[in-house]
Amino acid sequence: MDMEQLELNPRIRAAVRRAKLRSVRDVLSCGQDLHTLGLSRSDVQQLLRAAANACRRHRPITALLLHDDPSSLRLSVGCAVLDELLRGGLPVGGVTELSGESGAGKTQLALQLCLSVQYPVQQGGLDSGAVFICTEDSFPSRRLQQLIREQSSLRSDVPESLINSIEFSNNVYIEHAADLDSLQECVTHRVPLLLTRGLVRLVIVDSVAALFRCEFQPSDWLERNKQLISFSSKLHQLSQEHNTPVLCVNQPSVLQRVSSSRSGLGQSGDGSIDAAASPGERFSGRSAQRPPQAGGGVCSSPGPRRTRRSGLERRGPRGPDLRQMSLQMTPVSIFFLTCT
Repeated sequence: MDMEQLELNPRIRAAVRRAKLRSVRDVLSCGQDLHTLGLSRSDVQQLLRAAANACRRHRPITALLLHDDPSSLRLSVGCAVLDELLRGGLPVGGVTELSGESGAGKTQLALQLCLSVQYPVQQGGLDSGAVFICTEDSFPSRRLQQLIREQSSLRSDVPESLINSIEFSNNVYIEHAADLDSLQECVTHRVPLLLTRGLVRLVIVDSVAALFRCEFQPSDWLERNKQLISFSSKLHQLSQEHNTPVLCVNQPSVLQRVSSSRSGLGQSGDGSIDAAASPGERFSGRSAQRPPQAGGGVCSSPGPRRTRRSGLERRGPRGPDLRQMSLQMTPVSIFFLTCT
C-alpha cells in the first residue's frame, strides 16, 4: 500500500517523504532507522501502528465472539436435526470440514447444501448458487437430479410454489481438478470470478486430501504440508472476503506407521496404526495427530474446542440403523465427523 493512503500527521508524512519511504513495506522493514527521521518516540509509534493496521485486512475475531454473535448468518442444511446440531447450519464466512468413512453420506450432504444455498434467507439459504469442485470421482449429477425432484417432500417448510420457481440445476457450477495445479488454478482464478459476480455463495471441494496423498511421496511431507497450508489459507481468504461458507469433504485413511519413519501425516514411528491427519488440522497452520476412530470418535484438533453429537435413524435392508454425526468447534474452523 502507498504511504499517501495512510492517515498521518502532516509532520510525520513530511518526514516519510524526505526519507523516500514510499510503501508500508518500506516503513515496516526500516527497524531502528525510523528514529533517524527526526521524529519523536510517539510519532514513530503512530507511524508503525498506522502501517501495521493497513496490512490487516480484517479485524481479528475471537472464537468467543463468533460463538456469542446472534446475528451471524448461517446456511441451513435442510434437515431440522442437523441444523439443531449445527446451531442453525453452516457458518457463513468460515471453512468447514466434513469427514467420515466411505458411504457415510458426505457427498449426499454436500449435494443437499448445493440446493439449500439457493433458497432465500428466510428459508435458511443465501439466495445464490454453489460451485462444486470434484477431485476424485465424476460429479453425481443423477443423484443431484433425484434430490431436486424430492425437494417438495424434503423441504416441507418451504412453499411448493417457491420450490418450483427455483432452477436448481442452473445454479450449480461444476469444476473438475485432476491434480494440484488444476485445483490451485480453480480456487485462484475461476472460483473468485464466480464469487465476485455473485453467482455463487457456497464453495465445496470433494475432496482435498486425496490429491495431496496421491501427488506426494511420504518423504516429501514438508513440501506437502507447505502446499496444504497455502491452499487452506486461500480457502479462508475466499471465505472471509466474500462472506461465503466453504465446505471441504475428506475421507480419513488409515496409514501403517513404520518404526523407522516419521515422514507421513499421522505417522509417529511407534509401529501402530493411525488415521491420517486431514486438511482441517492444517487450516490453522498447526499440526495435530488424529487418533484411531472407534465407533465414531471425534478427531483431535488444536486449541479450545466443543463437541456435540447427534443421531439419525437410517433405514437399511436389515431394518433401522443409527447414523451418528459429531461436531467439533475450534477458534479457526469447525470440524465434522460423520460415521456409520
